[in-house]
Amino acid sequence: MDNTEENAIELHGDEEIIEVIDLNETEPCPDDLADDLEDVDFEDPGNADDDEGWETEDEMEAEAEHDDSEFTFSKHTGSVFCVRLDPATNSLAVTGGEDDKAYVWRVSDGEALLECTGHKDSVTCAMFSHDSSMVATGDMSGMIKVWKVETKEEIWSFEVGDLEWLEWHPCAPVLLAGTDDGSVWMWKIPAGDCKTFQSPACQATSGKILPDGKRAVVGYEDGTVRVWDLKHGNTVHVIKGQDGHRGALTCLACNKDGSLVLTGSVDGCAKLINTTTGKVVGAFSVEGGKAKGSEDEEESNSVESVGFCNILPLVAVAYLDGTLAIYDLSTQILRHRCQHEAGIVHLQWEESSSVVSTCSLDGALRLWDARSGNLVSEYRGHTAEILDFTINREGTLAVTTSGDKQAKVFCLQRPDR
Repeated sequence: MDNTEENAIELHGDEEIIEVIDLNETEPCPDDLADDLEDVDFEDPGNADDDEGWETEDEMEAEAEHDDSEFTFSKHTGSVFCVRLDPATNSLAVTGGEDDKAYVWRVSDGEALLECTGHKDSVTCAMFSHDSSMVATGDMSGMIKVWKVETKEEIWSFEVGDLEWLEWHPCAPVLLAGTDDGSVWMWKIPAGDCKTFQSPACQATSGKILPDGKRAVVGYEDGTVRVWDLKHGNTVHVIKGQDGHRGALTCLACNKDGSLVLTGSVDGCAKLINTTTGKVVGAFSVEGGKAKGSEDEEESNSVESVGFCNILPLVAVAYLDGTLAIYDLSTQILRHRCQHEAGIVHLQWEESSSVVSTCSLDGALRLWDARSGNLVSEYRGHTAEILDFTINREGTLAVTTSGDKQAKVFCLQRPDR
């Protein structure tokens, strides 16, 4: 497999950029490709003025001739929006797509074990229950289905309003969903006993059940964050106004014991909230203008993904302009700024190391060492943007999904392994 740091550097060197331009090759080979496209824009008058460093489809397809993946899952017939691994063994993946289907398949060989059909719209949420016995799939229209993995049968379904997110309880057969009208639903599966948490009349854009299994944190379109008591159905804390965000919540994550939650918003800010007191105890933002590729000068640099490191007091915040910022949790000082050529879609910390991975709109998966801020390795193979990815517990394998209708499995190799 050809995915070492040295090779990544060879692919991005200045000589290669000049070579591509001067030779004007119609079918560039992988060794001639460069993804530092801002330089190409500068040198090549043939590029459109409004590209702003974004890769064209042709360039991404040419780059993808260099494919670092072990294999490709290609049963989906449209963009693949989401992926999760089964928590029990990490040996199964579930992916959901634009083709109104989800698939459960083996990551060792890509064999499809279950085709989840009957959805009315793109499947944007798909995940395994805590014990991996069930899979929940949800489409944009609000159709939610639960499947038993062993028997491959649908055991429950329900329709809500337009679905924003879906989340299994960390230790019980209980499912939570947030919808476009602000409702949060909770069901016991497969019995279907139902509870709703009353809407503040705006989208419930993101949600997370805390590790204690008793509370959930939900972010809303108006910038409000609510901590809900799942048993009694009341709000424990409401973070709004000056303490809240100035725009819709895009993402949230909690630390290992659930004492802290990190929220991200289109307002370009990430906030650190103490879940016991409901107080905002920190705020993170990077200086900088609008998002890359944005024509609206007023558009702020949206936070797209956030996460806590499990082994060091560090947090990571990923921005739409391609900045991955690593902050010190105790001092709230910016430690490292890891720049990408295109907007970041998602980040994930490895379970037991200081490596944080990112996927971005340029179709690459990158691993960063948060201690030094250095790029550890880069993996390519998709011919369109990566829309989601997940990494196994050992940090040895990644599964990515993309707008190119494919899911790919990458073996992650590092010198320290």
